[in-house]
Amino acid sequence: VQLQASGGGLVQAGGSLRLSCAASSRTFNSYSKGWFRQAPGKEREFVAAVSGSGRQTYYADSVKGRFAISRDNAKNTVFLQMGSLKPEDTAVYYCAVDPSIIQITKSPRLWGQGTLVTVSS
Repeated sequence: VQLQASGGGLVQAGGSLRLSCAASSRTFNSYSKGWFRQAPGKEREFVAAVSGSGRQTYYADSVKGRFAISRDNAKNTVFLQMGSLKPEDTAVYYCAVDPSIIQITKSPRLWGQGTLVTVSS
């Protein structure tokens, strides 16, 4: 597995959760990294992305101010800190990598497996 996501679970509305995604290849250390999610019956959607340097970040409007993406290049890992969670945040969350900070928000080159986040009301 080249991208290993973890940290999903069941949380009450208003709570917080932190997702992690570890990359196995050093090639990805300089890549942009991001998170997408897919709710039941819906298409996969972009959530957040961070550039290889960590200096640029992008967020979907639906999560701005509540979620924060960060990366630890020493550990080749990207994180998604989720706060003020809502039931509509319930989804399978996928991490992804791409050389381009623009492309990763649209169609990343490589996907990891998902981790389920369930927010109860």
